[in-house]
Amino acid sequence: MRKKLALALTGVAAIFALSACGGSDAPAADASAQPLDPANPVVLKVGASPVPQAQILTYIDENLAKDAGIDLDVVEIDDYVTPNTSLDDKSLDANYFQTEKYLATEVAEKGYKFAHGAGIHVEPMTVFSKKFDKPEDVTEGASVVLNNDPVNQLRGMRVLESAGLLAGLEDTDSVLTVQDDKAKNPKGLKLDEVSAEQVPQYYTKDNSVDIAVINGNFIVQAKLNKDEILAQESGENNPNANFLTWREGEETPAIAKLEELLHSDEVRTYIKDTWTDGSVIPAF
Repeated sequence: MRKKLALALTGVAAIFALSACGGSDAPAADASAQPLDPANPVVLKVGASPVPQAQILTYIDENLAKDAGIDLDVVEIDDYVTPNTSLDDKSLDANYFQTEKYLATEVAEKGYKFAHGAGIHVEPMTVFSKKFDKPEDVTEGASVVLNNDPVNQLRGMRVLESAGLLAGLEDTDSVLTVQDDKAKNPKGLKLDEVSAEQVPQYYTKDNSVDIAVINGNFIVQAKLNKDEILAQESGENNPNANFLTWREGEETPAIAKLEELLHSDEVRTYIKDTWTDGSVIPAF
């Protein structure tokens, strides 16, 4: 079952969240420690971002959950605040929307006592080019557009580094520190930064842009051609993978079973077959 949860955004929450959506205010079901029984499935209430997290959970609910003895109550939530507050107040049994870095920040700031599973999927940072077919073809002084968000900018530069276009990057690096550094930017790439949503616009509309490093969630929206992918972030062991999160000490058999299903061959195939453009890739 899939539904929306409403949230009125005010004050600080509005700074960090978009509009929210979500479902009922009823408390989460008691996912007890009893053995799972397909004839009497345990209901798990899971909060998730609509795409792709809720879609993946819905696939599991419709195809795998019944035989596993669980019944997923999938609550779509558009913002990044509600999933953790709702998990903390026990109106959710688990959530699926966040990465290791985000959860660490939330725990440090708010004192949550949460545990999480292994990475499920990555919305990868991807390098596109209409001019070059492979990294080795990139010429001296080629123009590159990147995200201006510090975390994702470095993440994008790491993909360029893995493709051999940059070298020796440090965690404190940015476009400003790398641009004129011949050791880190051996090809003398012209690095420009704009907001994340503008990167695909520059790539598709500005012929002077040779290469663009684009966040995975914008690939589908921009209808980009996967044949123009020059390099892409790997999904395996990626620190930016999204995972299932639950309250510390409350990994019930039902939650353990959902964690197992989220890493099943069926889910891996579903992700690959659904997001053929590479905007979402398995992390396992």
